[in-house]
Amino acid sequence: MSKLTNLFKRKKPKKAEKNKHLPFDSAKHNEPISVNLTKNINKLLDITGNAPDLIIRGLEPSYMDGVSMSVVYISGLANNDTIDNAIMDSILDKLELSTTESILLKKDVISFIKRKVIKTSNVEEVDYFCDLLSKLFAGDTIIFIEGAHQALTVSTLGWEHRGVEEPQSQTVIRGPKEGFTEDLNTNTTLIRRKIKSPNLWMENMKIGKVTETKVVIMYLKGVVNEKVLEEVKQRLKRIEADSILESGYIEEFIQDSTFSPFPTIANSERPDSIAGGILEGQVAILIDGTPFVLMAPVTFFKFFQASEDYYHRYDIVTFIRIMRFSSFFVSMLLPSLYIAITTFHQEMLPTTMLVSLMAQREGIPFPAFVEALIMEITFEVLREAGVRMPRAIGPAISIVGALVLGQAAVQAGLVSAAMVIIVSFTAISNFVAPHFNMAIAARLLRFAFMLLAATLGLFGIMSGLLIVLIHLVGLRSFGVPYLMPLAPFIPSNQKDVFVRVPWWAMKNRPVLIGNPDDKTRSTTMKSTVQNNESHEEYESQKE
Repeated sequence: MSKLTNLFKRKKPKKAEKNKHLPFDSAKHNEPISVNLTKNINKLLDITGNAPDLIIRGLEPSYMDGVSMSVVYISGLANNDTIDNAIMDSILDKLELSTTESILLKKDVISFIKRKVIKTSNVEEVDYFCDLLSKLFAGDTIIFIEGAHQALTVSTLGWEHRGVEEPQSQTVIRGPKEGFTEDLNTNTTLIRRKIKSPNLWMENMKIGKVTETKVVIMYLKGVVNEKVLEEVKQRLKRIEADSILESGYIEEFIQDSTFSPFPTIANSERPDSIAGGILEGQVAILIDGTPFVLMAPVTFFKFFQASEDYYHRYDIVTFIRIMRFSSFFVSMLLPSLYIAITTFHQEMLPTTMLVSLMAQREGIPFPAFVEALIMEITFEVLREAGVRMPRAIGPAISIVGALVLGQAAVQAGLVSAAMVIIVSFTAISNFVAPHFNMAIAARLLRFAFMLLAATLGLFGIMSGLLIVLIHLVGLRSFGVPYLMPLAPFIPSNQKDVFVRVPWWAMKNRPVLIGNPDDKTRSTTMKSTVQNNESHEEYESQKE
């Protein structure tokens, strides 16, 4: 027994092999750049393992009296046209130097190349290898010069990236059709096109010891809550990870409640949705390499609001929003209610309906809970298979599979026709939620409520709802209550929760999210009054 226990114990690494295969850490290579060109090149080749995509071009301009230099860049990350035109041609062009320029060349060759030769605007001097490596793997071009204790970095970023296209996960009928891409500069530009204000501030940082992923915090100065902003910064700074490849990494690191099925951070690939959140005082977190931008803080009701809600009339938006809340509870509770009523509370059904349901269930070998569980798992498998299949056949296979399996299961006597209807309507209702992560919460809780209904009936469902409500009341998103503005109840914020009043009636920003000293948003009340006055003037002229 002791031998078996020792077999599964976690073995500690030996001291000699503890750091043998650690990933590269650029912070360790903080040596200053050498004046020896060959030594710098050899060190760079040693660090990168003589990478085949590391391009090194040696140059000896005629006007520099035999001074050698090397141009280094990563093929694929840097723009070849920029390197050829702004660096290579500029350096190799024959220059007729004046007396002043000759003195500058002999005195400080770095300043001469930076001021007189390179034609691009973004040229920096670096002193240490750690800074140089960060620039190199970000797409910059490095210029080493013999005899200089510094190197020049030239911004030549130019890898291939996807253009601005319509978002795939959050489509709208009316509204902008542009979505974020994987390029960070493009994403920040899309937001700046929406908010043309000098108060739109950005702060850069890098997260990930190996990937060094660029992350940008974007907010509206004066509107954002400074305490929330500081909390966002602190949580991002506390992240210690080797890699950040997608916004989901950061979302799991900085979210409030890790084991809650309800999301406490929103994500979107629509620039108009992110711009609207920034204008209300939220903080946007943009990550290089992903089209999904994070938004914090958020409340429960924010996940039922779509950007399209503010492009249509308020009356139809109110109807759709109430339908979204109803669909959320249907997708979470409908199978459990069917199980509870047919198993424990048959007296709640009309006699005719009860007789019809019992006739359908005659010959079904499984109880209602097992019947619902089989159908739910089958649909989840079909949905996941439809996502993974090629787009040309994915939707067709999932639809045909659902129809064929449902019909075959009913004819085989494994499930009842009513159960197929219940599961189908539940699945359709789950797609009504505009945010996918909130729909996932309903999918997970559905199975828990089915188990409670099978064991305790309606009493179990009500107990589960009470537990969920207590959990929601206790949740926070960066210090903001999750059920705000219902708990705590804020009357001024009820104009954009279950209903959406006209734009001219929404004078205030959400309380507790933005800056408490700047609650009033610019509304169209003034222009509406002017339009009324002009209409009265027009009517008087007609008379």
